[in-house]
Amino acid sequence: MPRRFLEHEDDDPILSVVNLIDLFLVITVILLIIIVRNPLNPFASDNVVIVENPGEDDMRITIKNGEELTRYESSGEMGEGQGTKAGVTYRLPDGKMVYVPE
Repeated sequence: MPRRFLEHEDDDPILSVVNLIDLFLVITVILLIIIVRNPLNPFASDNVVIVENPGEDDMRITIKNGEELTRYESSGEMGEGQGTKAGVTYRLPDGKMVYVPE
């Protein structure tokens, strides 16, 4: 029988540690990719608006302006106030919105 079949390289405890380190490196890279792709990434300087649950009673709007985060939460009540109608908004067949002032 060849000598390589008689040697047990699988019993080396260092190989287990190396495999664990490789696993942790893969998990770390995946987490970094998730952080970079997040629109509220703390390292990005973009201005972002995120609307969660649009049109629902628990709607939330998060605005990221540089490093500043502002969150607005809906109370579920109808708003009232004084003002005048400023125009009309139409939705086109392709999904775009067009605002037409009066």
